[in-house]
Amino acid sequence: MAERLVVDDDELGHFMKLLKQSSDSLKGMRKALGDATVSGLGTDDLDSACEDFQDDWKYGAHQIGRQTEDLTKIIGQSKDSYREVDKALEAALRKAGRGGT
Repeated sequence: MAERLVVDDDELGHFMKLLKQSSDSLKGMRKALGDATVSGLGTDDLDSACEDFQDDWKYGAHQIGRQTEDLTKIIGQSKDSYREVDKALEAALRKAGRGGT
């Protein structure tokens, strides 16, 4: 059974790095979107629709960014917990292998 539970520390670290990059990219997009203006694109209806779209994207991108940051923290905590459990299990097995002395 033990051979089924494998946590790849490097893969978790790589995944966290990718999440951080995604979060940074979303922050850049939100900044660019916040600096963009929508007036003068065409008719008043088009300007209004573009403004609504911009607000929706800004809100959605912000929410995705927050959740990505939260997920990165959770994965980091899980990675640390796995490492602790692995070390404790290794120590317990070593102790048991010596006859519990």
